[in-house]
Amino acid sequence: MTLSVTINAHQLSRLIDKTANHMGSERVDVLHGIRFDVDARYLHAFASDRYTLAVARYGLNHNDTGQEPFAALLPAENVETVREWLRAMKGAEWITLELSDGRLVFKGDKTEVNVLVNTSLELPDWRGILRRLAENGIDGEPFPCLKSDYLARFATGDILRVRHTADTKAALLFGEDFIGAVMPARYAGLGPAEHETFATAFDAWRWTLAAGGKDVDMADLPKPEPTRYEASRDVEETAAGLLRGVLGSTSDSFNSDCFDDDRDAWFAHIRAGVSDWRAYRYLDALAKADPRAAQAVVEETAEDLDSGELGEWAWDLAEESGFNPKKWQDDHEARLAKQVADEPRKWAVRLALALNDAKKAGINFHVEDNQSVAYDAEAEEWKAIPPKPAEASTAA
Repeated sequence: MTLSVTINAHQLSRLIDKTANHMGSERVDVLHGIRFDVDARYLHAFASDRYTLAVARYGLNHNDTGQEPFAALLPAENVETVREWLRAMKGAEWITLELSDGRLVFKGDKTEVNVLVNTSLELPDWRGILRRLAENGIDGEPFPCLKSDYLARFATGDILRVRHTADTKAALLFGEDFIGAVMPARYAGLGPAEHETFATAFDAWRWTLAAGGKDVDMADLPKPEPTRYEASRDVEETAAGLLRGVLGSTSDSFNSDCFDDDRDAWFAHIRAGVSDWRAYRYLDALAKADPRAAQAVVEETAEDLDSGELGEWAWDLAEESGFNPKKWQDDHEARLAKQVADEPRKWAVRLALALNDAKKAGINFHVEDNQSVAYDAEAEEWKAIPPKPAEASTAA
């Protein structure tokens, strides 16, 4: 079945321009692109990265009303292709947007763009999200109209709080060691304009949003699920991750069962928590002293972690700083060799633990004492046996 709607090139470009900056990352399929959503009255473009959400719409021509609704996500990697195609057209040229056989097709008079789309995606209920936000507003609050170009001037990466003073007065913005203000826009037309209230602005969208659910929250939008470890490039996310690591380390360090009596794993877990705490304190101090420097360091560190060359860089930096990484490596290998010679094998320790757990559980079994594990009758438990000198020298 083919579903279609018509719109001129200029209006389609505006829909894309108003929403493209809000697209989510490739880690969330349903947000990685612009969703075109058609109902009986409008063609909507929707995009969100979970932190911001944008919807732009175009009123359908008379011949399009009453048609079948449909929705499809234009993947982010195809958005620029469609943009370039539209730029080559006259603004008044009519475009037919079709969804057919798993493809989203943009048809002009002479050319078209054909994009394969995933029609099985469970797309977010953006109508419900915005409906809940609109219906939970506080009556009597100022409702000024702000020019987006002015707001962009405050895009420095800082966290800002906004205080609306009155509909026709400047809005105040507060940040860390920062205060600013932005004047409301003054223009006539479809609101929010100077003399328009929130109620009248909401009325213009009420029919559209009424189709959404009543209990949908923006926080319910799908969260990214990375297929591999990926370091955050955001200062706040990085700080939260470091604190989470500290809490996990300090919590688990009191339960040696988490590590099967593996002392090295236990120490490594503790060291990780200590390192996370140090890193958090350094990052917190830097962010307070110079937020831009903190952001730059976080981004550069994320690139370092993604490259996988930390060992080589650490070695080179140690030498450049006057240290002796070769001695560090030799000391580490000597400690490991001594551990192999003096301590039971890790698998033997785990075997002894498993035998003791089976014994406590009342499971009957018979295992002869051997060179790896033996039963200590006095302690009434199985114990791992250190290797004999000959075995140790062979392993070394």
